[in-house]
Amino acid sequence: MVPIVHFLYFSFAMFLIGAAGVLLRRNVLIVLMSVELMLNAGNIALVAFSRMWGDQHGQVLAMFTIAVAAAEAAVGLAIVVSLFRAKNGTDIDDLSLLRD
Repeated sequence: MVPIVHFLYFSFAMFLIGAAGVLLRRNVLIVLMSVELMLNAGNIALVAFSRMWGDQHGQVLAMFTIAVAAAEAAVGLAIVVSLFRAKNGTDIDDLSLLRD
């Protein structure tokens, strides 16, 4: 049986990689993938604690988070498509073009 500390270290590492992707990258697609990585890191922590306590509430909350992440991905990809149509690129600095 794998101790919960290993799951939490893995979740923390995934969250740090996602946070670095959000803060350091300029491409909108990479930023969206990094946000998804951060959400999945939170889900791993929720499921690990749920398993540790023998309760199903953490797993149910992880399912709701997955549903929110799917909606966020759909809206984010729609924004990326409209950005690419407005200007042939997906640089995050070009998002101000969508206001007009």
